[in-house]
Amino acid sequence: MKIHLVGDWDSRKILLNGKILNPQKSQKIRNHSPDGFNWGYGGSGPAQLALAILLQFMDEQKALKHYQNFKFKVISRLPQNNFDTEIDITEWINEKED
Repeated sequence: MKIHLVGDWDSRKILLNGKILNPQKSQKIRNHSPDGFNWGYGGSGPAQLALAILLQFMDEQKALKHYQNFKFKVISRLPQNNFDTEIDITEWINEKED
């Protein structure tokens, strides 16, 4: 399954398949970034975004196991500005579970 991600650099808002992705659920599990999401590098805001995305598609234990890798392989490579992209999340998840 491909997911559609849209990021607004100024507001740091993320749309995941057309719906705003809220950082609060992921922050309750691991609060890397009280300020919310970021992308385009390997820091705390990208870690929060990676965790929030994976929590939408796998249970908490698996998300915690894989989100740092997802951050470095996917989120850190997004441009540090507005973006609109698709990611094959199923392929990525299946690759990690093999």
